[in-house]
Amino acid sequence: MKAIKVNESELKERVVAINRVAKVVKGGRRFSFSAIVVLGDGQGAVGQGLGKANEVTDAIAKAIEDARKNLVNVPIINGTVPHEMEGKYSGGFVFVKPAAAGTGVIAGGAMRAVLEAAGVHNVLAKSKGSSNPHNVVKATIDALVKMRAPHEVSMQRGIKLNKVFNG
Repeated sequence: MKAIKVNESELKERVVAINRVAKVVKGGRRFSFSAIVVLGDGQGAVGQGLGKANEVTDAIAKAIEDARKNLVNVPIINGTVPHEMEGKYSGGFVFVKPAAAGTGVIAGGAMRAVLEAAGVHNVLAKSKGSSNPHNVVKATIDALVKMRAPHEVSMQRGIKLNKVFNG
């Protein structure tokens, strides 16, 4: 994954999960918060970040900064993904499949946040394995990064674009 240039003002963040964690110390429990945030411009750029702090707002701010550093480009064709793809991260497995116009985003929780932030409007998606939001978000980004646009495939193979589709 390489860093990409995106207009900072167009980025929209979406908080996927906030988790309260406790550390037991001599005087009792000390609470802190971790936040997972997905950042995207709605035109193919998407990133995820994790932030930890003693306050929720600070954790979200740190997560947004982390997400800015992890932006990746995703190929989107006519509001959907170019082809089927599976993504994996740790125990999280996801399956992403293109859908016809008007279908909408058929995906659960953490996957929906990533796909909408990337700018995908019509997609069928299924999360298999771990439902942990950390793993699902990273697996979804893995699936999106592995996708290849048709014009890239035609250039790599040295064939015409319509031959990619028609065989």
